[in-house]
Amino acid sequence: MAGSQDMFDAIVMADERFHGEGFQEGYEEGSSLGILEGRQYGTEHGARIASEIGCYQGFALAWKCLLHSSAGEKDRKMKVVEALIGMIEKFPYDDPTYDKLHEDLDKIRGKFKQLCSLLGVQPDFNITVEGSGLLF
Repeated sequence: MAGSQDMFDAIVMADERFHGEGFQEGYEEGSSLGILEGRQYGTEHGARIASEIGCYQGFALAWKCLLHSSAGEKDRKMKVVEALIGMIEKFPYDDPTYDKLHEDLDKIRGKFKQLCSLLGVQPDFNITVEGSGLLF
C-alpha cells in the first residue's frame, strides 16, 4: 500500500513539479534574452546621445575658432560657446547610472539652441541609421 501511495503522490505532484521546472527554465532563458536586448538597446541609445553631443561639440569648436578670428560683438557669443563646450566636457560619458544624465543633456540642448539663436543659424539635427548630422 505504501508503494502505491508514493506512486499516487508522484502523479499528483507531477503537475506542480513540471510547472516549477518550466518556470525556472523560462525565467533563466528570459533573463539571458533580457540582458542581451538591454545591452543592444543601451548601445544604440548611447550611440545616438554620443553622436548628438559630438555634433554639438564640433559646432561649438568651429564657432569658437570663427569668433576668435573675427572682430565685432563677440563677447556674449564667445561666452555662450565656451559655456557649451564646458558643459560638454563635464558630461559623464562613461557613467550610465548617472541620475541627472537626461537633465544635463537637456541643458546642453538648451545652451546649443541659445547659441544658434545668438548666431542666427537654424540647425536641423537628424539622427538616422547612417549617422547623425547638423544641417543648415
